[in-house]
Amino acid sequence: MKYIVLVGDGMADRPLKEFDDKTPLEVARMPNMNYIAKEGTVGCTVTVPQGLSPASDVANMALLGYDPRKYYSGRGPLEAANMGVVLKENDVAFRCNVVTVSDDKMADYSAGHITNKEAHVIIDFVNKRLGSEAIRFYPGVSYRHLAVINSKKAKLKKEDLINAICTPPHDILGKPIARYLPRGAASGFLTDLMLKSQDILASHDVNRVRVDLKENPANMIWLWGQGIKPTMPLFSKKYNLKGSIISAVDLIKGMGKIIDLEPIDVPGATGYYDTDYQAKADYALNSLKKKDFVFIHVEAPDEAGHNGDVRQKLLAIENFDKMVVGTVLNHFKETKEDFRVLVVPDHATPISVRTHTNDPVPFAMYGAGIKKDSIKSYSEVEAKKSKLFIEDGYKLMDRFLKE
Repeated sequence: MKYIVLVGDGMADRPLKEFDDKTPLEVARMPNMNYIAKEGTVGCTVTVPQGLSPASDVANMALLGYDPRKYYSGRGPLEAANMGVVLKENDVAFRCNVVTVSDDKMADYSAGHITNKEAHVIIDFVNKRLGSEAIRFYPGVSYRHLAVINSKKAKLKKEDLINAICTPPHDILGKPIARYLPRGAASGFLTDLMLKSQDILASHDVNRVRVDLKENPANMIWLWGQGIKPTMPLFSKKYNLKGSIISAVDLIKGMGKIIDLEPIDVPGATGYYDTDYQAKADYALNSLKKKDFVFIHVEAPDEAGHNGDVRQKLLAIENFDKMVVGTVLNHFKETKEDFRVLVVPDHATPISVRTHTNDPVPFAMYGAGIKKDSIKSYSEVEAKKSKLFIEDGYKLMDRFLKE
């Protein structure tokens, strides 16, 4: 038996006036997800436990079958795991976005979805100017990078860094940054780093060129999502399955590495609208030749939600359906091999609010041993008609693998 989990990050939404109060999932052309819903089982689940932030790290941890209330220790250390950054006893890892600040407001959480090449030059420069024995900066993918602070060398309490109140930049678009700078006992140290980055990046050559090209400059770093190295049981021990994980972002691949799901690097996987959907599906199917489980994560719908871009969200959902879901379904229809497939968003990223929410998300599963219910299509509205509601999202994996 082969098991495939297909995650459309932020795919779920809320009714939109421009769609006559329908959601993008209700409007999009997605014959493959609708087929899974019609021929399989549909339900709703809550991937973000009460009291935790509706972030991708929390939600995807739940989808992988791990209770975030027990295992979650921050986003930064998950990304560090995939980047090969070994966290020591006194280290606290922060996500470090490069962002665009204009008129003292958060103009762009991604610096115009800056290219890897440009971002790496920026982060290397920040590390040379602001890095020390106490703090190191590591380049990641596009706008997503890492800062590791050694509390002992920084002469700070580790707990103060961990407990600092830091706000995700995608939650404060258009708002004055002064209101959302770090708070808590370590806030002075963190805020000083962030404000100093503005001074040194304002006239950087990369940013001069970006401004000339009318592109958003990476004129500040933004620290958030901090934590320490997590301890989680291996997926192979928990479910007696060997598997792989496919994503463009370090967060998801790092989580996979920690739980012994092999991260697979896919050429052309960008974490944005231009990602190579087809390649993700092809690499996933190739991994199933030797393993029995694969988790495919696609970031594009989430990015469209953050950008408030209805057209791109529809397109991302349709591309996901055609090239990822469709490729997987067609493969197993041809091979006649026993399989199960689960389609689910990690969380909602509604166009109307442009950030993550903890709304229940719809899921659909289909394949060997999964009973067919009465639901005919895949959407938030149809899933709510189902009698199947899994209150703790981390239990969905058990249901999928063991039903």
